[in-house]
Amino acid sequence: MAKITASVYTSHVPAIGAALDLGKTQEPYWQPVFRGYDFSKQWMKDHQPDVIFLVYNDHATAFSLDMIPTFAIGTAASYRPADEGWGPRPVPVVQGHPELSAHIAQSVIQQDFDLTIVNKMDVDHGLTVPLSLLCGQPAAWPCPVIPFAVNVVQYPVPSGQRCFNLGKAIHKAVESYDQPLKVQIWGTGGMSHQLQGPRAGLINKVFDNAFLDRLIADPEGQASVPHIDYVREAGSEGIELVMWLIARGAMADVTGGAKPKVAHRFYHVPASNTALGHLILENN
Repeated sequence: MAKITASVYTSHVPAIGAALDLGKTQEPYWQPVFRGYDFSKQWMKDHQPDVIFLVYNDHATAFSLDMIPTFAIGTAASYRPADEGWGPRPVPVVQGHPELSAHIAQSVIQQDFDLTIVNKMDVDHGLTVPLSLLCGQPAAWPCPVIPFAVNVVQYPVPSGQRCFNLGKAIHKAVESYDQPLKVQIWGTGGMSHQLQGPRAGLINKVFDNAFLDRLIADPEGQASVPHIDYVREAGSEGIELVMWLIARGAMADVTGGAKPKVAHRFYHVPASNTALGHLILENN
């Protein structure tokens, strides 16, 4: 049967993609950021999965304000990098896993979560930047990826509890798949940042690190935090952190298994005008 072997959490700052694509990774500003992923790139080579289930938010590329699904699962065979206004990123086409996607959709919907099924879409920096951070700049991504888009752009957004419970449903779905696949689940976005208004540029190191502590040790408690606390403490875009709770909810300890191993933790300020966080948890 398929198994979730690890969860990976990372910010998906668009400027990181630009720094990679334009060869700026060794500039003094960016060196500390990319140094924090040196461990992760080697870890990825040593723990290569068969499939990545990648939770992210679309930034008005695949979806627009005309139609915004709360939760959308990609079921296509491939996904092209999106043109976000300055041309698509020069990264490989993302190969999907339609069979596992369809199985997860069937299982999760039967567990009473409403998903939008997406058979065709382009993927933006929310998905490609995390892949670049852990996989580098290969000719092809190392494994298939299932995109899972969450609305954290237009209110109302899903609660942390809803996301955490969805992670549990995804765990059950993956582990009922009848092929021996190693699956990683990634939660992306955040950490604290606000891009507009009087609080533009807000960064809250105390909140961010407390979130990381609690995500590791008390995910159920973190799941109960209301969305307004994220907005108040971490900025309007800090709400993206609820997507990390989907990945955390899919880990084994949530349903009675052993506590995960913290393989790597990294936090840095600033990356563009945001706080950057990164965590790798391995199932024991």
